[in-house]
Amino acid sequence: MRAALDITAPNHARIANYFLGGKDNFAADREAAEAIIAVAPEVRVMARESHQFHARVVRYLVEQGVTQFLNIGAGIPADHNTHQIARSLAPDARVVYVSDDSVVLSHSRALLATDPGTGVTEGDIMHPDELLADPGLRRVLDVSRPIGVMVPSALQFIPDDDDPYKQVARLRDLLAVGSHLTIVHAVFDSRPEVAGPIVEIYRRVLGRPEDASRKRAQVLRFFDGMELVEPGLVYVRQWRPDNPLSTHNAEKFWLVGGVARKPAP
Repeated sequence: MRAALDITAPNHARIANYFLGGKDNFAADREAAEAIIAVAPEVRVMARESHQFHARVVRYLVEQGVTQFLNIGAGIPADHNTHQIARSLAPDARVVYVSDDSVVLSHSRALLATDPGTGVTEGDIMHPDELLADPGLRRVLDVSRPIGVMVPSALQFIPDDDDPYKQVARLRDLLAVGSHLTIVHAVFDSRPEVAGPIVEIYRRVLGRPEDASRKRAQVLRFFDGMELVEPGLVYVRQWRPDNPLSTHNAEKFWLVGGVARKPAP
């Protein structure tokens, strides 16, 4: 049985919701979010940039013929979710949202309960075999065909001690040829001075002592064995922008994103 919702403890999904201007958060979440904003005011813009990057990637993948999507570590549903973007281009697109967060699961299930082309599954990227074998996932997605796997933020909270590289590689091996992996990850190459304070806040939020922060070169390793799509792993503003002028000062918003395709053996 799930533990009762504790609104006195901050939750990283609700903190992200606050950054996006959402209302699905409580005082503890807002307090933690404002502590992060005090260190790095640009995080609000970064949240929007990540959302816009996600939309561009979904559109790109549909153009490549991908109409199945697996969103791992999904946040609280907001405007322009994966299934909405994909279906605006491919009405038959199918999407499964995955989370191990009770807050996200309850919101997602309430929103999508009557939609047969979407699913909401409890799981995480650290258990790829169990995830892809999940009956609920398989009712919606055909794992023998290409899938667009979206990992919007989950990896940035998982320390190297847990060996996330191994689990991402296992997920890659389980996917059909032609599948794509998309990762968004905060990096501190351009803002090393904010790393310590922000890591400390998230240590308290997550209740873990480990430091999960990474630089770009470390994030790049998650794509080993796959073919990076141009322009590679870049600051999210630089990934196939709708307006080239929007890439100005991209490094000020220290999220990188990349998309890679699983090639034939």
